[in-house]
Amino acid sequence: MSPIYDWSGDLLDLDAYLDRIGYRGERAATLGVLRGLHRAHVTSIPFENFDAVLGVPILLDLESVQGKLVHGGRGGYCFEHVTLFAAALERLGFRFTALSGRITLGSPKVLPATHALLAVSTADDERLWLCDVGFGSGPLEPIELADGVEADFDGWGFRLERRPGALGFDDWWLHQRREGNWLDRHTFTLNPQYPIDYVVGSHYVSTHPRSPFVKRPFAQAFSAAHHHRLDATTWTTFRPDGSYTERKIAPADLGRVLAEDFGVIVGPEDLARLRDGLDQA
Repeated sequence: MSPIYDWSGDLLDLDAYLDRIGYRGERAATLGVLRGLHRAHVTSIPFENFDAVLGVPILLDLESVQGKLVHGGRGGYCFEHVTLFAAALERLGFRFTALSGRITLGSPKVLPATHALLAVSTADDERLWLCDVGFGSGPLEPIELADGVEADFDGWGFRLERRPGALGFDDWWLHQRREGNWLDRHTFTLNPQYPIDYVVGSHYVSTHPRSPFVKRPFAQAFSAAHHHRLDATTWTTFRPDGSYTERKIAPADLGRVLAEDFGVIVGPEDLARLRDGLDQA
């Protein structure tokens, strides 16, 4: 596998990115480095949709993405995360293909392909690895892209399944363990995607009136110990053993909760607008 498009790795401020995710390891296209980068990224840069809620255009050129996620103290959603991660992988010499997936979460409906992820190969291992850094709830590390593979990262369980699909592409399904059961999380094919495909998908997600991301604030922070999820004013904390706690926050506490528990710094004007929306909900 070789890179199929220019992901602007030469424009990435690599030192700043690695500092942002707290990665201090080797810089080489190896499996060990891929695992380290993946874990550092998903546990350091949160998931959030605030620009979509506020009507702020979400740009996917690398300068805009790293300005927001690396230098700006913000998080983002999958298209932003994967654009940034792809640039880092390209800069470090990894070979990869960008992919697009359909979120299912157990739903039988066919939903639009609005999730971004990567299939990555390394210089020291012949296997192919699924990197899913932009979902907001793991996995902590890459998963071998093979039918029936199960992976457990610090108690968080995942499973991959391949099923015959249409148009000559197999459908791959990623399942996540929840309360002892396997939940269908999303499905994808290995049909290559290009940066412009992500621009189209991101535009739908961030502007279409039926997109859930334009309706209310949503944020996630993930680690080995917990998965924080904020949906409007409902804050849920999931743990690897399947237990969880749920609480309501007051709109006035939004900024503090985001900064202290989700690692998202929102400017005062945007924060005021988000609070106003929660007050009116």
